[in-house]
Amino acid sequence: MLGFAVSIAAGAAFALGKPFAGGLLILFSGVFDILDGGVARAKDRMTPFGGVLDSVCDRYSDGLMFLGIIAGAVNGRLVLSPIVQIEGWLWAGFALIGSFLVSYTRARAESAGCRKLSVGIAERTERMVLLALGGISGFLSWALVLVAVFSHITIIQRVLRAKSILSTPSEADLQKP
Repeated sequence: MLGFAVSIAAGAAFALGKPFAGGLLILFSGVFDILDGGVARAKDRMTPFGGVLDSVCDRYSDGLMFLGIIAGAVNGRLVLSPIVQIEGWLWAGFALIGSFLVSYTRARAESAGCRKLSVGIAERTERMVLLALGGISGFLSWALVLVAVFSHITIIQRVLRAKSILSTPSEADLQKP
């Protein structure tokens, strides 16, 4: 929950036109994100509900950070350069959609019968590191482009992998009379 609270602060920093602070806060929230799972494992307190809550908080965190960037760009406090003639706030929207669909694609494929589907080049950690570095370095527009593009590549990779797994008959299906 502390990581979630820090993510809210990161989104607010972006909305207020403070990308450096937003980037630092993303990195800080990542520390809590790493620690919560480690602490739960060390204390043998991992529960299915804890995993669900962690995933929901991660999605809210991602959404609030991207919405903070969009709000900052729209209200004029955050300067995002257009990349390939596409405004920065729109790249943030593409990145937001991609981030949500990376997680959704994995969850949906796993519920359909795929084993742990962690294929792809843009897991949440990579996306958040790119966003944080973009905020800290002053290249937030380019970070949004990379997050958007890499997220959608990851979605395609996961869909293709799920198709491959789910299109191949399982051993149990082959043994049915």
